[in-house]
Amino acid sequence: MTAKQLDDWLGTDESKAAGQHEGRESIGHKSGRRIVEVLRKKKDDLTGDDLAHMRKVVGYVHRHLAQRPSGDVEDTRWRHSLMNWGHDPLR
Repeated sequence: MTAKQLDDWLGTDESKAAGQHEGRESIGHKSGRRIVEVLRKKKDDLTGDDLAHMRKVVGYVHRHLAQRPSGDVEDTRWRHSLMNWGHDPLR
């Protein structure tokens, strides 16, 4: 997802309801906000922390994709959780 697509998605109720919650915001939703920041940076401005976070994102997405439920996934918490992490499995 692009930074704009992800930022728009994070503003939806579906986004806010998906994932494991630590207090008021889910882990994935918080990660999504961080991903938007990273995507909007110039390559030369990326920090070691940015790169470490993106490695964490890649690992999460790979693990989560392996747990794909059967059937139509368009309106599932599984897809919404992945989208919070910047990946839409239907694209």
